[in-house]
Amino acid sequence: MKIKQGDQIIVIAGKEKGKTGKVMRTIAEKSRIVIEGLNMRKKHIKKGNNQPGEIVTFEASMHVSNVALVDPKTKKATRVGYKYLDTGKKTRVAKKSGQELK
Repeated sequence: MKIKQGDQIIVIAGKEKGKTGKVMRTIAEKSRIVIEGLNMRKKHIKKGNNQPGEIVTFEASMHVSNVALVDPKTKKATRVGYKYLDTGKKTRVAKKSGQELK
């Protein structure tokens, strides 16, 4: 999976299309990611002995094919490529601008 935790992304498909956010965590086995503040869901919690019942909102996961990385230079969606530095280290680069992704 080419998208990592902490990346800035833009949603390219679905009900949240056009919105941007930061990746909170990745679920590599299922090719899914959780984005901060997007794809919100509600969960009803039944009351217990010492706590009242409540409705909790949380970020649900989204498939990685519905998002694209934001190019740091143009602030638009871009694909990810890889490049080897002179030191032999492999790094990610934005396909549109060629700029290295941190």
